[in-house]
Amino acid sequence: MSQLHALVTYVPADHAEAVLAAVGDAGAGRIGNYSHCAFTSPGTGRFTPLAGSRPFIGSEGRSEQVPEVRIECVVDEDMLDAVVAALRLAHPYEEPALMSWAVNGHPSSTAREGPRR
Repeated sequence: MSQLHALVTYVPADHAEAVLAAVGDAGAGRIGNYSHCAFTSPGTGRFTPLAGSRPFIGSEGRSEQVPEVRIECVVDEDMLDAVVAALRLAHPYEEPALMSWAVNGHPSSTAREGPRR
């Protein structure tokens, strides 16, 4: 197992499913015998397109507020570049906000003890 990374991005609410599918198909969100694992939460994106931008929403110089979804998932380091490329292709924004950082993951044991939930 390579180094595990957390990946976070923000996407307009009506594009969240497409981005989730794209990053999951590219290898994000693999935990044990599961794929496409992610956490999502709603929020409000705020931005002002500057001169020379090509905004998906809004227009240059005008402040915008957009219902967005925060998407969080884990990605093995060796898949990170491919996952970010898939995210950028599926995301509608010219410059999607995204961040990643190394995390300490703890792989599950194949032998479980105690009750399962």
